[in-house]
Amino acid sequence: MSQVDELFAERVAALKPATCDHPAAVLRELYDAQLGSRHADLAARWLQSKGLGFYTIGSAGHEGNAAVAAALRPTDPALLHYRSGAFYLARAAQHGAPDGIRDILLGVAAATTEPIAGGRHKVFGRHDLAIIPQTSTIASHLPRAMGVAFSIARAAKLGVPSPWPADAVVVTSFGDASANHSTATGAINAALHASYQGLPMPLLLVCEDNGIGISVRTPEGWIKQAYGQRPGLRYFDADGTDLAATLTMATEAATFVRRNHRPAFLRLRTVRLMGHAGSDVEAAYRSPAELLAEEELDPLLGTARLLIGSGCTPDDVVELYENKRAEVMRIAHEVAGLPQLESAAAVAAPLRYPDTATVAKALPGHHVEQGGPLTLSQSINRALADVLASYPEAMVFGEDVGRKGGVYGVTRGLQKMFGAARVFDTLLDEQSILGLGLGAGVSGLLPIPEVQYLAYLHNAEDQLRGEAASLKFFSQGQYRNPMVLRIAGYGYQKGFGGHFHNDDAIGVLRDIPGIVIASPSRPDDAAAMLHTCAAAARSDGTVCVFLEPIALYHRRDLLEDGDDRWLAEYPTASVPIGKGRTYGDGDRLTIVTFGNGVPMCLRVADRLPGVRVLDLRWLAPLPVEDLLREATATGRVLVADETRRSGGVSEGVLAALIDAGYAGRLARVSSEDSFVPLGDAARQVLLSEQTIESAARGLLAD
Repeated sequence: MSQVDELFAERVAALKPATCDHPAAVLRELYDAQLGSRHADLAARWLQSKGLGFYTIGSAGHEGNAAVAAALRPTDPALLHYRSGAFYLARAAQHGAPDGIRDILLGVAAATTEPIAGGRHKVFGRHDLAIIPQTSTIASHLPRAMGVAFSIARAAKLGVPSPWPADAVVVTSFGDASANHSTATGAINAALHASYQGLPMPLLLVCEDNGIGISVRTPEGWIKQAYGQRPGLRYFDADGTDLAATLTMATEAATFVRRNHRPAFLRLRTVRLMGHAGSDVEAAYRSPAELLAEEELDPLLGTARLLIGSGCTPDDVVELYENKRAEVMRIAHEVAGLPQLESAAAVAAPLRYPDTATVAKALPGHHVEQGGPLTLSQSINRALADVLASYPEAMVFGEDVGRKGGVYGVTRGLQKMFGAARVFDTLLDEQSILGLGLGAGVSGLLPIPEVQYLAYLHNAEDQLRGEAASLKFFSQGQYRNPMVLRIAGYGYQKGFGGHFHNDDAIGVLRDIPGIVIASPSRPDDAAAMLHTCAAAARSDGTVCVFLEPIALYHRRDLLEDGDDRWLAEYPTASVPIGKGRTYGDGDRLTIVTFGNGVPMCLRVADRLPGVRVLDLRWLAPLPVEDLLREATATGRVLVADETRRSGGVSEGVLAALIDAGYAGRLARVSSEDSFVPLGDAARQVLLSEQTIESAARGLLAD
């Protein structure tokens, strides 16, 4: 048992009463939430000691955040820090939900009956409480919070139904250590950038400053120094150990945001009691005197002073404490040993790929004069126009996509056609671009963000891995973030090369569970696949990544100059997710490829009789059925992979064939494990047509 708990009654007995202007009934309600959170922390440690609990990062010392919940409306969307137990319980009480403590302990016990994550993780989230579940590590949820705040007014402007009230305030909480992370600073900067331009940004940023990140201290006064003087950011400061002061200041901050639709920063001074987590030995880095001083600042003791000042006796306060202990421990015994997830299928159920028939019903129509034949760039442009015309909630945004129409002209004319509210430029920050998409997706919109180059994604990829892909997993599909992320990528550009504009590193994408990765090479496939991605996002909340080969954007010819065989008519049929495309019916060799590899392999096949080419088209999920069929048809397979030898697509293709029982000949060629250099040196590391042909001839000769 913690000394914070053991000495509670003794310390209450020594308290001097304090008075405040808030009604005693309000204090009692919030004290109940604080007590529930404290005893849930203690129960989590008890459960872990019995081998029945699995999460002990608690909220002890941060219970003042109950007052933040009280200052807001129960319909205000919340994206919370992992020390938000009291906020969660206060919000549950606002909704008249008596089972908030059970929710928390079900999460600690990884029970399948936990209402948001179903035993997959302990997160603060519940759909009917407007709390969006977040892992909240390193402030990774702040970009999404910014996106939600942006999207409230944007949904109203577009006439699109939103789950949030038009005058909602978005609240997001985080620690003082996380406030220094680039994710946090970027999200806050993006919020101010939007607000500076007059865009509504009703975002309340709550920094719970306990002065330490695990064992690393935050310099005294740093948060105020960093955020107290930011132009355009209203700053509020409160003692989070004083419930009355916190409620007053949080109410003032929430009122400011709601009235002005501008961001505000609320710093709560808190303390961290009982360590960072259950296994943390604070004595290794904090002195006994420091720990004792923090215990004296226990926010429960602060509220006890107020209750004594409002007429309670110290014995009354302790009785409430012990009654809550009994209630929480009763629930802890009830949840201990409840069923947990017992199969891989059950764990991964929220990550399933969308049903083909469901997606087909949601496909957009053809609303724009198509013309033809088209290049890849033109076909994507027209497909985006069709999606925008079909779905009023769709938005296209990113760096340079608006007035300029994209670096390569792919979005040219779309802003003029659909307006700047639906096709617009963003600031240069990929984390914020993705966060805007994530916030829009949970707010009733269909975001189609663009990351200008694949190499630019890598500084923001956790927004896909840790936030986009995990939301359905941690909410069992109750929250969805539909998104179609367009990325210009791969190599082979001429005249504009180098690593930052020629990148073939997609291993990080294929490693993310549940996302769909489309990789078209032909114009007709690109449009049809973009339609499919938009429909999957809209109907199933799917997160899709749409990889566009830059070197093929404006290509017209296939075999010789002037043959126009890489142009195509705008498609009338869709392409199901996970369905490849076969060229030819050769019976001697199957070449499996994608992206820039398709035209290279088709040229090789034109010179070698008996060769068929399978364009994978989808890199997640791989078209395994098509792959096995085409491989079996010839008994010889060459995988031509323009990504890297290590971590590239070919590894997954070969594994899929072997797992499926394919017993024929196998070989692969790929790009080298290297960054792409500038100029003609790129030819030394990128997959070449000559390499493909040499390997194909070798297989045919056997």
